[in-house]
Amino acid sequence: MNRTRLSVLIAAVATASTLAACSKPQPVETAATPTATPAATTPQPAPSTSQPAANADVFRFKIGTLDAVALKDGEIDVANDGKTFGVGQPTADVAALLSAAGLPTDALHLSIQPLLLRDGGHTVLFDTGAADATWARAGRLQASLQAAGVAPDQITDVLISHGHPDHVGGLLTREGKLAFPQATVRLSAPEWEAMKKNPNAAALVAAITPKVTTFEPGAQVLPGITAVALPGHTPGHSAYEIASGGERLLYLGDAAHHYVVSVQRPQWKIEYDQDAPKAEAARRALLQRVADGNLRVYAVHFPFPGLGHVKAQGDAFVWVPEN
Repeated sequence: MNRTRLSVLIAAVATASTLAACSKPQPVETAATPTATPAATTPQPAPSTSQPAANADVFRFKIGTLDAVALKDGEIDVANDGKTFGVGQPTADVAALLSAAGLPTDALHLSIQPLLLRDGGHTVLFDTGAADATWARAGRLQASLQAAGVAPDQITDVLISHGHPDHVGGLLTREGKLAFPQATVRLSAPEWEAMKKNPNAAALVAAITPKVTTFEPGAQVLPGITAVALPGHTPGHSAYEIASGGERLLYLGDAAHHYVVSVQRPQWKIEYDQDAPKAEAARRALLQRVADGNLRVYAVHFPFPGLGHVKAQGDAFVWVPEN
């Protein structure tokens, strides 16, 4: 979407939930794209020791000794119209990639699933979903938390990857009150500065300012949780690496949006990226890192529950979900 379309979207979110996300930049040049790379073959899912909860919107698993829960908030469908994913590419090329994966070709389906982490001393929520934004079928986070047995005032920390409305949408209630009144809201200093400069985010910024604690990109945020700087999507976009009991998991944020297009064609431009070349470089480097290290991944926008691994295949990558 262009700047005008994004402004309308953010304004709509602000009206519905008294919040918004960071503003968008001017368009940038599309990164060079090889056209002859064949679509990757999707491997079979890897086995998992994770156990589903009774509620379909909740999925419990372990990271070492830590208890973790995938919390469904909703979905977003993005048209394959050349304006969002694969900007500058023929829509037929995007459709061919989707078709090879057995997916519909007219739209890209994104899930929204914040992550909950409990270690006894902290109950940490990673991002907060889209709330009742009109452009998403979302707003189930509070019900998912309830199904997981967690009350809003039990959340001690909210870690924000970046300020886009599908990640900060659930910070406030419909009445403009803090949705997690006891929580410290943690995000990178560059991202907070960007949010404060965005007039559409004024209500959100005013409400959460007393709760905000910033960190420098790449810092340890909490014991066992380290931010991973991924500038480009937004100025202070962060992933989070979680370590416990000899195990690690990387919360991707928006380093990759779609489990086929973003992973198999990391060089394709995404309209949401404020600095496309920088975002592409960060995305490719992160995918290479998790593939080389066989690092377990939590992908907030991949099919629920978003757990799996990224494997190198040719000059690109492929997503391997856990069963």
